Amino acid sequence: MTDPQLIIFEDEFKQINSILQRLVEDAQAKIVFLVDRNGQLIASAGEKDKVDALSIASLAAGNIAATSGLAKILGQKEFTILFHEGEKDHIHLSLIGSRIILVVIFDNRTSLGLVRLRVKKASDLLTNIFDVLLRRSDERLKSMVLPDLTEEDIDKLFNH
Repeated sequence: MTDPQLIIFEDEFKQINSILQRLVEDAQAKIVFLVDRNGQLIASAGEKDKVDALSIASLAAGNIAATSGLAKILGQKEFTILFHEGEKDHIHLSLIGSRIILVVIFDNRTSLGLVRLRVKKASDLLTNIFDVLLRRSDERLKSMVLPDLTEEDIDKLFNH
């Protein structure tokens, strides 16, 4: 079963950006990205101009997909948090619901513990927003569905 189409409305987009900006500040992170499981960048905050955001979004989604495969092999539903420790920079990835990935890039100015604590709070807020968005998107898409058309109706449309 495929996920329903997600439509992000302006009010929720502003709320999402506010949460990401707050996460950058509270976790003392360098950059925060919100990405869908297809690798599409949804929103970002922090020093985003210093990295290739589209590549990070795509690779983060690939990382989650690969880890999902590992989880299934091990009989797990999903691994919801991933952490990669580098020499200077570190990446914390977490799933928001089943379709959104929160990517936090940070360095040694902060700690993994602080990042995890702040990500938990931001994740709860983002989950609530995306639950609302999914309901609104579903309602919007249902209202846009055309009624069932017969062959005769289609002929009338194209043959005038």
